[in-house]
Amino acid sequence: MTKASEYHKQGFTCGEAIIKTYNEEHNTNIPISLGSSMGAGFTVGSLCGAVGAATVIIGSLKGRESKDEINDARKYTKELMIDIKEKYGTEICRDLKKNGVSCDEIIEYTYESLNKILWL
Repeated sequence: MTKASEYHKQGFTCGEAIIKTYNEEHNTNIPISLGSSMGAGFTVGSLCGAVGAATVIIGSLKGRESKDEINDARKYTKELMIDIKEKYGTEICRDLKKNGVSCDEIIEYTYESLNKILWL
């Protein structure tokens, strides 16, 4: 099993790496291309692409198709964001880098957190 950080080292963006790994481990078919624009903090150092991709996965699995449905995706996303912020103090790419958090570390932590939140 290839870890998300290994896919990142192979040239996938952090977002693509999270989605690719999730698909392989959970037999889902979320388009990897959804993570293509997320690398390097959505290319400008803003929201970490790994975190962004994790929220895309949450939306894909727990999202709704109608405004009349309960939006469970928000609950799971909030858990993820709180977990990342408690661990690192931020979910912003440039700040993570400034604080010495490597891409490998945030990719792996985000992926583990995503799995923990979705499969409790």
